[in-house]
Amino acid sequence: MCFGSIKYVSVKSVDVNSTLRRAGGFALVGTTAVTAPVLGQAAFAPFVAMAVLGAFVITDGPLFELFARPGDRQDGRLNGLIGFSLAAAGLALISAELGMPTAAFVAATLIVAYGNLGKRIISETSDNPFIGTAGFVVAATVGGIGGQAATASFTDTAVLWPRFVFLATVGALSAALLREILFERDDPLVMMSSGLLLWLFGYLATDVSAIEVIAALVVTVVLGLLSYLLGTASVAGMLSGVILGLLVIVYGGFGWFAILMTFFSVGALSTKYKYDIKTKRGVAEENEGARGTGNVLGNAAIALLCVILFAAGDAVIIDLIWFKYAFAGSMAAALSDTLSSELGVLFDQPRLITTLEAVPPGTDGGVTWQGELFGFVGASLVGAISFVLLPALTPLGAISIAVSGFLGMVTDSVLGATVEGDRIGNEAVNLAATFTGAMLSVSAVGLLG
Repeated sequence: MCFGSIKYVSVKSVDVNSTLRRAGGFALVGTTAVTAPVLGQAAFAPFVAMAVLGAFVITDGPLFELFARPGDRQDGRLNGLIGFSLAAAGLALISAELGMPTAAFVAATLIVAYGNLGKRIISETSDNPFIGTAGFVVAATVGGIGGQAATASFTDTAVLWPRFVFLATVGALSAALLREILFERDDPLVMMSSGLLLWLFGYLATDVSAIEVIAALVVTVVLGLLSYLLGTASVAGMLSGVILGLLVIVYGGFGWFAILMTFFSVGALSTKYKYDIKTKRGVAEENEGARGTGNVLGNAAIALLCVILFAAGDAVIIDLIWFKYAFAGSMAAALSDTLSSELGVLFDQPRLITTLEAVPPGTDGGVTWQGELFGFVGASLVGAISFVLLPALTPLGAISIAVSGFLGMVTDSVLGATVEGDRIGNEAVNLAATFTGAMLSVSAVGLLG
């Protein structure tokens, strides 16, 4: 028994060390990206060479063991190294031929490479998923900042630290979210997606101040941590919320963020309110009310799109004030629907909104007059906060936001009663409801002047 236990610990230790060494090897390969400013259009060449080596040359020996993942040993080739290298080569070609900034390519490569290394280092001492994700984000952010700074140094361009920190952080958070959703073997997809997102975020971030970035990071990280610790969001949901909050602050401002947080905070409290009673009635949210990525994006994707289009400025032909109304209208619909659902289920005698027939509590499309009232209060709250915090909004505009949000909630109930089911999920219905709230808010302002 004693010898068997010692052997088990030894094998586990070897496996952990092997995994950590492999992550370190990939980090070294990723670091090759910093030569891109020197190599220019040939920046893809080192990664193509590494892919060829992994496919045809390194088939055994110490280097093979360094980079080999479990499936690689069965195939006799370094599939992980091949995929990683080809993804980096693809980003290099996009940078050379399509105009992606070299800094975005370098940063994305280092974000994935060093993020994985950071997560592996943490995994030696803790198997907590939140701590592991934090290790990924911290190491990836450092790698992203270093990649942008190195590129600026090689190209003799200005070192814009606030911009570098913002892009590295949002890139690291995006990569961490993708890693949370996908599998380890999907690193090439994570890298390509991170590079394209950095290209987009960099295009929009024309003027980022240090105070703005520091405040945004502190506020969003603290709130994200609290949401996870309080059980109102899963790790993926927390990452989605932090990314969303960071983008809203930097591209929109703290007024936009206050509206967003009104939805998240009030909505989370309503979900947790009398959760034990909801559980007994069979109407409680799954995972103890912790919101995942699907729930966050279903309620806030339209709001995120509004912020991005607002940040695009002169690139869009629509009056920018309309994006403020659309943002607020979508959030009003989201909060109205959440309060109506989470508080309305506590009352008896719900009726199907389309036929008014009595249905069991929790039935899709089932409503109570109390739930409808709470929904109107939620939409009105967003309308009032929007009027106070968003410049250029009129009192009539605030009323239109409240009414549009309420009608978005009604849309959610109607869709729940008619089409929601196996093919159309709750997230899609939420997306339709928030889109309705946004469009009605803009339409009302356009008609009423």
